[in-house]
Amino acid sequence: MAQAVDRLLLWSNSDEYICRYVVTPNVDHVVKLQGNVDFKAAYNDADLVVVDGNPILFASRLLGKPLPETVPGSDLCPALFEAANQGGGLRVFLLGAAEGVGERAAAAIQARWPKVSICGVYSPPMGFSVNTSSSNIALEKINAAKPDVLVVGLGAPKQEIWVHAMRHALQVKVALCTGATIDFLAGEKKRAPAWIRRIKMEWLHRALSEPGRLLGRYLYDAWVFPRLLIKEWIRR
Repeated sequence: MAQAVDRLLLWSNSDEYICRYVVTPNVDHVVKLQGNVDFKAAYNDADLVVVDGNPILFASRLLGKPLPETVPGSDLCPALFEAANQGGGLRVFLLGAAEGVGERAAAAIQARWPKVSICGVYSPPMGFSVNTSSSNIALEKINAAKPDVLVVGLGAPKQEIWVHAMRHALQVKVALCTGATIDFLAGEKKRAPAWIRRIKMEWLHRALSEPGRLLGRYLYDAWVFPRLLIKEWIRR
């Protein structure tokens, strides 16, 4: 986490508006990557890949490329804001979440980290993607604000595909593809209690909190991911 935050601060303090973007793989991402060419291209070109989930951390060690720890997107944003608040500050744009959630997240961020300035918020309509008019609206709003950091909470693989497609046009220094982080910051969704996170069971808390949306996905991923891991282990 400390290394990731240092890298993001280095990029965000640059004078150049070169969009460097971060992806945070979990089991669901790995499963989706198998059949989505655009998603895979976004991953291949990412500037920083950090592990969001203990199964991926375990896999890195099993396959002989051990990583030190998980760096979940929902923890990375607060850690970055905390570091920026102790330093020279940060300008942030929030893209994603439902109508009004971004504004609540912005208020919560500025109350907790006064040196983190929210320079823009945009909640895209349903059907938002690369080839829609709302995509151009998002791009215009972001480029007008020219933030240091763009937090993208559109869900995977939409957020990664959009940032990848727009990376050369975006006037930002860092883009973070972080899923439900804006919802968490706004208090719209509750994170698992600290003790549940410590015993590595946050996935179960989320599944039980949103069973209609997540339970089926988690069960499918739990069936596919071990098979992918075994196949890769045998290949190596």
